[in-house]
Amino acid sequence: MAYQAPDNEPDTDSKKEIRLYNPYKDLGIPNQNLYHLPSSPEYLFIEEAERKRRSWGENLTFYTGCGYLGGAIGGGARGLVDGVKSFEAGDTLKLRINRILNSSGHTGRTWGNRLGIIGLLYSGIESAMMETRDTDDVWNSVVAGLGTGALYRISGGVRSAAVAGAVGVVVAGTYVTVKQAFKRYAHLA
Repeated sequence: MAYQAPDNEPDTDSKKEIRLYNPYKDLGIPNQNLYHLPSSPEYLFIEEAERKRRSWGENLTFYTGCGYLGGAIGGGARGLVDGVKSFEAGDTLKLRINRILNSSGHTGRTWGNRLGIIGLLYSGIESAMMETRDTDDVWNSVVAGLGTGALYRISGGVRSAAVAGAVGVVVAGTYVTVKQAFKRYAHLA
C-alpha cells in the first residue's frame, strides 16, 4: 500500500515523499532465495527431462496452430485486398466495410484450414519418422516435407503429388537450414 497524504492538508510543494510499501525490505534476503524459484524447466517424470525434443502431441499442437494462425493472417490480408478491389462506384461505407469483412473472413478461414492441415500432416509424419528411426535429424524433416506435399495433393493425381512432394522437400529443407543457422548464429546478433 502506498502512502497518501490526508485530504485536509494543503496542496503544497513541501509534501512528504511518497514511499511504496515493500514487505520484504526488512528480511534482508533476495526473492529468489525466499521462494526457491527454479532456473530451469521442471518435469514430472524423469523420462521427460531426459529427452531433448518435443513430444508428438506438442509437435502436433505447434505446427497445426502455427499453420492455422499464419494462414488466417495471410488469408485475411489477401481478403482485405480482394475486398477493396471489389468496391463499386455507388457503394456506401457500410457496404464497403461489409465486403471487406466478408472477403477477409472467407479467405482467412480457407487459408487457415489449408495450412492447418499441412501442419497436421507434417507433424504426424515427422513424429512417426522420429519414432521409427529413434533419432532427431534433418532427414526426418525432409521426409516429412516430401510426405506432406505428396499426401496433400494426392487427389490431383500422381504428377501433382510428385510436384507437391518436391515443393515440400524444398520448403522443409529451407526451414531446417534456417533453423540450424538461427541456432548457430543467434547469439552473435
